[in-house]
This record gives sequence, structure tokens and C-alpha cells, in this order.
Amino acid sequence: MEIIAQVTDIFLHLDYYLGGFVRDHGSWIYLLLFLIVFAETGLVIMPLLPGDSLLFVTGTLAAAGGMDIMWIIVVLIGAATCGDNTNYWVGHHLGPKVFRRHDARFLNPRHLERAQEFYARHGAKAVLIGRFLPIIRTFVPFVAGIGRMPYLRFLSFSILGTFLWVLSFVLAGYYFGNIPVVKRNLSFVVFAIVVISLLPGVVQYWRSRRA
Repeated sequence: MEIIAQVTDIFLHLDYYLGGFVRDHGSWIYLLLFLIVFAETGLVIMPLLPGDSLLFVTGTLAAAGGMDIMWIIVVLIGAATCGDNTNYWVGHHLGPKVFRRHDARFLNPRHLERAQEFYARHGAKAVLIGRFLPIIRTFVPFVAGIGRMPYLRFLSFSILGTFLWVLSFVLAGYYFGNIPVVKRNLSFVVFAIVVISLLPGVVQYWRSRRA
């Protein structure tokens, strides 16, 4: 419970923790941001790292003079793109090897066939929209690799989604994060961002369960 409380505190007070890191370590903050976003998008075992809220708070700190907005955008786009590519190729090479046992409950070859069919119909849309959905964005590139989605097609929509994702959240934080009412209630805003970003996935899960 103590670990959960600590993680929750970090999520809700990202401005405090990131601001402290900037004061103590200066430009190393860009490396930290790169590693966090890369891990969230590139490692299927790290889907719960902050994404949308991290980008918003980072933009807020840039507006306050703590970081350079252009460097933030470049670093985050680079991190997300590298993460997507890593995840795609891991799925591309590892997926067929683990989907061998026909008696497996989760790694069943039928699941791989369904993934291939899904990306044949909705691949581009899944990669683009999935970028804005927490947890889902961690698995989309992996499944795209497993489903053998053409790499150049995947890459083009991945880059487009990454640009839209980074620019929308970072610039939202940059232009609105230091408005007095937002700044006074930043923890609530961060919490709202997390809830709103998770809502589409919850609705879709509920619909699939009903179906």
C-alpha cells in the first residue's frame, strides 16, 4: 500500500518532482524524459508509466522557464518514435516464436491470426488513435509487429500520431498550465487528464464484455 501511495503521489505531483529534478540536475531532465517516454512506448512491460500527464506538466514547466520548449518537443518525439520502433520489431521477431503452442490459453496462434486480420482492416487507424490511449499505446506497436503490418505504413502513421500527441499535450501545458486557476489546481488537472485519457479504453472494454 505504501508503494501505491508513493506512486500515486508522484503521478499527481509531477510538477513538484520534475521541478526538483530540474533544479538538482539541470539538463539531465531531457535524458530522464526520453527514458520515461521510451519505456512507456517501447517496453510492453511498462504500460503504466505517466504519458499524457507527463507531457502536459513538462509543457507547464517550460512555460515557467525551467526547460526549453523546442528541446522538449524534439526529445519527446524522438523517444516515442524510438519506443514505437523498438516495440514493433520486438513483436515482429518475438511474436511468431511465442505463438506456437495450440493449447496455450493466451499465446494461441488464433490470437495472432486475429491480430493480423485486425491490422489488415484497421491498422493505420489503430496506430494513430492508439497513441492517445494510455496502456493501449504500449501494446499497439507490439501487436502491429506481430500482425506483420507493413513497416513503412506503420512508421508513417506512428510518426504522425507521435507528432500530434506530443504537440497537443506539451503545447497545452505550455499555454494553459500557468494560467492561475490551472496552476492552483494542477494536481486536479493531472488527475482529470489521466481519467479522461483512460475513459475510451474503459468504454471499449465494457462494450466488448457486453458483446
